[in-house]
Amino acid sequence: MADYRPIPDERELFHDYRSYAFRPEEGVPAYDPDEHESPRDTLGSRRGLYVDGESDPAPRCVCRHYWLESRVRGDRHRTAGIASVAAPPEYRRNGHVAKLLAESLAEYRDHDVRFSVLWPFQYRFYRHYGWDTANGVLIHECAPDVLSFSEGRTASGDGTLSRCGPDDYDRLEAAYQTHLEQYALSLERDETWWRHRVFGGHSHDPFVYAYERDGRVEGYLVYTIDGDLGDRTMAVDELVFTDLEALRGLLSFCRDHDSQVERVRLRLPKNVPLRAIIRDPDEIETTLADGPMVRIVDVAAALSALSYPACESDLTLRVEDPVSDWNDDLFTLSVETGLGKCSRIAGRADSDENADDDPDISLDIGALSQLVVGTHSATTLERMGRLEASEGASVDTLSRLFPTSDVYLGDRF
Repeated sequence: MADYRPIPDERELFHDYRSYAFRPEEGVPAYDPDEHESPRDTLGSRRGLYVDGESDPAPRCVCRHYWLESRVRGDRHRTAGIASVAAPPEYRRNGHVAKLLAESLAEYRDHDVRFSVLWPFQYRFYRHYGWDTANGVLIHECAPDVLSFSEGRTASGDGTLSRCGPDDYDRLEAAYQTHLEQYALSLERDETWWRHRVFGGHSHDPFVYAYERDGRVEGYLVYTIDGDLGDRTMAVDELVFTDLEALRGLLSFCRDHDSQVERVRLRLPKNVPLRAIIRDPDEIETTLADGPMVRIVDVAAALSALSYPACESDLTLRVEDPVSDWNDDLFTLSVETGLGKCSRIAGRADSDENADDDPDISLDIGALSQLVVGTHSATTLERMGRLEASEGASVDTLSRLFPTSDVYLGDRF
């Protein structure tokens, strides 16, 4: 019988599983507690799936949970990040990972977690279990001098840039708050997250510089310099700004690295107007990459906890969930004065006596998750074939209840 439980004392084994799953090209890993048990590496909670009664006591697969909070529809909601899902090859193809994911969702539900997020190794794999893409990431690459439109901005007295260390994290919080309020699924950050996930890196720590104007930090960027001399890239993984002038100042700072790097690579939300404000957009290579994935943990609890526009409605939803049976059913959603109540009509989804019932909306848990966080509208999901409605008015109602929003979770874990 499978047993899902914490594995706090098997750190070397956890490291071995992760290394084989994500860095097999490095060969058999040498475990070094001083190197591999840093504060960054020990964040989160390790879990494993064991098979009781077997002669082999090792876990069949492992994962790590991060207990977080994110913004959805303007409110803070408990959110769990799942990472380091790994199984050695001798235990694969036996359904162990599927069981691990199901048990993880059950644990999240017990902790009143509303959303689960992850960065997938393969999108198709996690779509099979109900997660779906939360947001895209625009990746812009160019030579530093392409950013010369902003040359001199930081030297003009309008703003200054200064390097920050982990003890300066609180200086950046006001600028990050602007970002937090703009993007759904962005994470609430505590001191530990700032110190060990933003200022801390895997192999080496990134550089962090703040843009300050009139005594107030109006933006910052987090970056590394990758590659060898003659082929270096300034890789900016986080760029936060409160206004266009701060964005120009930060881009000017990137341009000033033209003597050190051959390329600048920027990872940005889709709505940042870089190509619109740049002088030579033809000189920028821009690609759209899929970002993290999101999943509702408990439909009834999540939809009851959300804030809604000021409208009244009553809908019946048929939700399909391949993993969590508490979601795989019919639900009623009633909204009044911005408050919602969602209830499961337990057992009715497959009941013969209700076989002729026609729900207002039918969709899978991944599509519902995208609708709720604001990734896609109900109209778009219907056009994609991800949502079925008994009548057009139901789609219109759902669109009013769940308008799209800018979604961007950039934190990696």
